[in-house]
Amino acid sequence: MAYRYEELYRLSIEDPERFWAAEAEKLHWFKRWDKVLDDSRAPFFRWFPGGETNLCYNAVDRHALGPRGDKPAIIWESPETGGSRIVTFLELYELVNRFAAVLKARGVNKGDRVLIYMPMVPEALVAVLACARIGAIHSVVFAGFSYEALADRIDDCSPKLVVCADGGVRKGKPIPLKKIVDRALEQARVKVPQVIVFDRGLERDWRTTPGRDSSWEEELERVGEARVEPERMLSTDPSYILYTSGTTAKPKGVVRDTGGYMVALHASMWQIYGCGPEDIYWSTSDIGWVVGHSYIIYGPLLFGIPTVVYEGTPDSPNPGIWWEIVEKHKVTVMFSAPTALRMLRKFPAHWIEAHDLSSLRYLFLAGEPLDEPTYHWAHETLKKPVIDHYWQTESGWPMITNHMGLEPLPIKPGSPTREAMGWKLEVVDEQGEPVPPGTRGYLVALPPLPPGALMTVWGSDEKYLESYWSRFKPHGKLLYLTGDYAIKDEDGYYRLLGRADEVINVAGHRLGTREVEEVISSHPQVAEASAIGVADEVKGEALAVFVVLKKGADESEALRQELIGLIREKIGPIATPKVLNVVSQLPKTRSGKVMRRVLRAICEERELGDLSTIEDGASVEEIRRALEALGRPVKG
Repeated sequence: MAYRYEELYRLSIEDPERFWAAEAEKLHWFKRWDKVLDDSRAPFFRWFPGGETNLCYNAVDRHALGPRGDKPAIIWESPETGGSRIVTFLELYELVNRFAAVLKARGVNKGDRVLIYMPMVPEALVAVLACARIGAIHSVVFAGFSYEALADRIDDCSPKLVVCADGGVRKGKPIPLKKIVDRALEQARVKVPQVIVFDRGLERDWRTTPGRDSSWEEELERVGEARVEPERMLSTDPSYILYTSGTTAKPKGVVRDTGGYMVALHASMWQIYGCGPEDIYWSTSDIGWVVGHSYIIYGPLLFGIPTVVYEGTPDSPNPGIWWEIVEKHKVTVMFSAPTALRMLRKFPAHWIEAHDLSSLRYLFLAGEPLDEPTYHWAHETLKKPVIDHYWQTESGWPMITNHMGLEPLPIKPGSPTREAMGWKLEVVDEQGEPVPPGTRGYLVALPPLPPGALMTVWGSDEKYLESYWSRFKPHGKLLYLTGDYAIKDEDGYYRLLGRADEVINVAGHRLGTREVEEVISSHPQVAEASAIGVADEVKGEALAVFVVLKKGADESEALRQELIGLIREKIGPIATPKVLNVVSQLPKTRSGKVMRRVLRAICEERELGDLSTIEDGASVEEIRRALEALGRPVKG
């Protein structure tokens, strides 16, 4: 008989110490915790204080040195290079130990930061786990970000060493990762003394900086078959920093702990994803995002089951490649994003139906709201349960979900269902008061946040308080602000409505609009810029940018392309605007605030609504005409 959701959830809220202690007992601790939760400095919650453990030991050694040593740990598939490889737990143990020895030989110790800028290859996981083994704090940066974004992160976390590859590939196009790292290191204020390069033979003309750069293979050869004892980490020690876009121009470094994160992920593998010891788990994300940290690397390996690591896109070399891999490896649980499904929906269903998907039990989707048409298409085409769930970089694991390892709740298309264990959520108004069912409001979490949630922001407790806990403080309420709008219905089901702040979600990747605006405004011919998120049928949201030029500057297609190129260079290709238009002025209120609502309505061809507070109606017409010139007629 499966556990009932209501009973287990109630226990996690009413007696969190008993609930989470039971889950922690399933993992290895060098020293048991003094108490389960320390909330004496709320909202700086600390789980399992006094406990000593190690993420790498629990994810690798526990299985490699036991009966699962010869079982697959990593299943690597790279349609981009034609590569395919299986790494057993014992082989992973040996590789991680050797690279941990490399890091130690290079002077990397507990608490030092290591920045990882790698494509989706097994060595990327080895680098991450080696950091966890020796207690170094890893910061993985998505290998699609530009040198500017990389330099910002280097300056913020001051790494002792960078690990990168010579290059990657996306749809056959080479990505010169080492060259991007070189340029980032030239620009960064912080000087990084060491770079280790994994040479895949993809980029022939990358250069070596003597005294700084060394080869992954040569470093491994130098340490031989070394073994490194796992560092005894306090449960409350930081494990990694992961940067997330916010409303400021600079991204925030979310800091994750060690023990609480470990316990939450291990519990989620059976409670949420319904996994058992013989399952094969595939998250189609990238290790540069939180999903990749939690459910490509740590979650499956902590649970002792294989994780599929995929280098490629959903539709290359053909739109059936994902399902070919599911069939080949008998994947049982899969996790992807609505964007990917919307992309695949454009192709004939035979690309899916041609493959034997009998092994697949569930497809989980997250990263952005799952629209009902995509849900129905996926469910009817795959003939499998499609499970929507909601979480954030900050949460580290799902906040709202249907628990497939328990007794599942009825599915309501368009809703990720109800709270995950330990998450006490509410939808509130501007004063932090709960709103009636069916009413839009801010999605918030009531303290304490459960294990696995962020500890703080790297280098700034003040920014942590300001970004997540200050919104309702004037009303005397300590509430965690997710930054999303939501509706809660009479059954307690949530429906997410998108961001309530100036952050947009492009294909599951968060971009701060202010960051884009600052890049555009740095151009010498730009006087003012506004960036917004607009609805996109494939990506969920896309970027639209409106630019006001300085007097005397000439509008031209060449200038437009130059501005688009600037965004791609400074932030990365994921920030490429869907729309970039030059206008004579931006629609503003009389107080001078840009009316993003008006811009968004025009882009999405919706009614403009009340314009009584607008400064000059002509500016609306300017933007309207610019979009109509692109064949985008406007209503209203």
